Formats: sequence, C-alpha cells, structure tokens
Amino acid sequence: MKISILTYGTRGDVQPFVALAVGLQKAGHIVRIAAPARFADFVSQYDISFAPLPGDPEELSKLVNNANGTFNLIKAVASYIFSIANEVLSAAFAASDDADLIVHSYLFTTGAHSFARAKNIPDVSVQLLPLFAPTRSFPSTAMPNLPPGTRSYFSHWLIVQIFWHLGNLGYARLRHLHPETFRMALDWPFDVKKTNPTPLLLAYSPTILPRPDDWTASYIHVSGYLFLDTPALYQPPEKLTEFLKAGESPVCITFGSMVTQEANHIDQILRTALKQTKQRGLILSGWGGASSSQNNDNNLFYMDAAPHDWLFPRCKTIVHHGGAGTTAAGLRAGIPNIIVPHAGDQSFWGKRVADIGAGTCSVNAKNLSTEALINAFIQVDKQEVRERAKIIGLKIEAENGVREAVYLIEKQFQTFKRFGNTNRLTSPVG
Repeated sequence: MKISILTYGTRGDVQPFVALAVGLQKAGHIVRIAAPARFADFVSQYDISFAPLPGDPEELSKLVNNANGTFNLIKAVASYIFSIANEVLSAAFAASDDADLIVHSYLFTTGAHSFARAKNIPDVSVQLLPLFAPTRSFPSTAMPNLPPGTRSYFSHWLIVQIFWHLGNLGYARLRHLHPETFRMALDWPFDVKKTNPTPLLLAYSPTILPRPDDWTASYIHVSGYLFLDTPALYQPPEKLTEFLKAGESPVCITFGSMVTQEANHIDQILRTALKQTKQRGLILSGWGGASSSQNNDNNLFYMDAAPHDWLFPRCKTIVHHGGAGTTAAGLRAGIPNIIVPHAGDQSFWGKRVADIGAGTCSVNAKNLSTEALINAFIQVDKQEVRERAKIIGLKIEAENGVREAVYLIEKQFQTFKRFGNTNRLTSPVG
C-alpha cells in the first residue's frame, strides 16, 4: 500500500509521524511524508520519501507564542496559514496523487480528507491532542481550566465550529483565486451517521488521559504515543558525555521549538534557580534563542538539541514547555516533569501531569520567577512524586502506539475496500 502522510508545524508535529512512517515501512508499506522543507534531512535519515512543503514553522511558533489569548492565537495562526495555503495544499496534494491511503494531521484535517474523498481512497486522521471528539470528562486543550461537564463539552464543540468555519472561509477564497486547483467540496470526516467515518486516531497515552465513557463512537481510538526511538548506534557528543559523567544527574531544561522574546530573561531565571538549589543543569536551547555555551562548566551545559529518549533517562528532572511530544518523552523517562507553559495546548498537558502526580505546573512562562521555579524543584523532589513518575513511565513504556496505529490504518484500508465511499457530504452540524 502506498501511504502519504501530511503534517505541518514544528519538530513536535513532525517527529511522531516519522515514527509512524517507520512502523508502516516495517509492515511492508511504501510511505511518503509531506512536511515543512526544513525537516528534509531529519526525515530522509530514516529512508523515508520526503515531499517539502513551503513556509517556515519557526515563524508559526513565534506567532503562537506571542499571541495573547485563545482567540488571538486562532486569528494569528489562521492568518499565517491562509497566506501560504495555496502553495502548501498544492504541494501536499501532489505528494498524495498516487497514494492508496492518506494519513493527515491537524491543519490538513478537512482538506486532506476531502481530497481523499474526491479520489475515492481511504484516509485516517491522526491527532496528537484530544481534538474533534467532544466530551464532558475534560475541557478542550484551548480552555484547560474549565470544569468537567456541560462547559467542557461546549468548549470542544466551539473549537470544532471555529475550525470548520474558518477553514471554509479560507477554502472559499482559494477556490475563487485558483478554481482549477481546488475543485472539490469540503467534507467533515467525523460523522457518526456515515457508513464508514474517517478513523480519528488520538496519539497520546491513555495512562495520562484515559478514554472518556461518553466516547461511544467506534471511529475514535486512543492509540498511545508515537515514539521515534533513537538508533542504537547513536553516539552523543563527547562534551555531553563528559558533562554527564562529571557529577550528579542534571536537571534537563528544554522549551523545544518555542520562540520567545523573553528567552534571555528566562535563561537567567533558570541559571539562578539551579545555582540556589545546588543542582546541575543541562539546557537544550532549541529555537528559543538563548545560548551561553561559552559558560559551560561542570554544573551547567548548553547545547542545541539531543534525542529525548536517550537524554531524559540520564537526568533527574525535566523542565519544559508542555508540548505534547516533550511531555510524552518526559513521562516515559520516569522522572518528574516541571511544566512551564508558553502557549497552545501546553497548559492542558501541564495540568494533566500535575493531576496524575508526575510533576507540577504552577506558573506559565510569562510569569516565571526564580522563586516559583525553586518552589517547583522542591515540590517534584518529594519521594511520592518521584515514585509516581517512575510508575507512569513504566506504564507508558509498556504501550505501543505505533503498532496500534499501523493496525488501525491497515484495518481502515480493508474496510474501505469492502464498503467504498457511499457517504454524502457533511459538516460538523450534520
């Protein structure tokens, strides 16, 4: 089977799909990933066919991080996406032209599904967050502080409506400007009235967020995380190895692909808190902009990046932004997590980490202070937190999200072959 995977965003939006592609290739399928061009080398090192998409995800990260509030965030992201939508969708559809099945992530949800429908081939939606499946058990990731119940259900419904109607507005503009490219009508993938609705595969651990009782629809699946394991032959940089051997296990600090104007201020807070608590620190600067490698010594080490599955188990605690991928790796490592949310879904995952007892999420990046971080270090150093983090890590390690996802994708292909596409066009309201 020829499978096209369409994803867009930062490293955290791409890496899980590389893991899925590796699993699909091991199962005998031919896979192509379409993702931002800057990830070409990363994807290609796993011998996966790559189709570059236009745009700069670092610019998108800046917009997300600097937006003030959920609706400003939606407005900023929508404006950026619409500005490059023609080029991105054209390239993504070209990358899927010979596919037997399409796997798509968040920003491609309706476009890729509608394209698959027009070609009469099956598709599978893979989301890294609990999206497009309203529940009363917990709120939307965009409104993490709402209590369970009706308001939580409404928060999910509202996000679906915003996503659908904004997408329609943008697509109508594209059809007007490029009618020869965008001839298909948009269709909503997740409708229980359909004979064979598109499977919604939620790629996070049921250990951190169990499946709610009111998700009765059979097309909703919680697969577990899609982990991309570092090759066994990986050789860390010599200076990193020397630092790890030079003393006690360090605190690892990483804010991943977050780009913030406060990078240097946050960096100073981190350094001061580490010094006052007499802990060693390993800081992965990523896209954040802060870098003080010239100040590396036995107690503080800066580097751009390192494989999380290799590095985190060698650390005592991890401080991070709460992105879905970093949260997954931090929990899997079996060490306490201190979440410092910047934007988006990060507060939601931080709250979940605190709720299951594997860490804390007491302050966001804009309000971070030395005192708050020191208090967080004291909180997660308690024996009960460390023991709970270890138990959570063992449970997540026992899951196999990639295997589950491969099974569901193959099942959807066979189901579609049996029943075909007999569904009418639908929207989220029927």
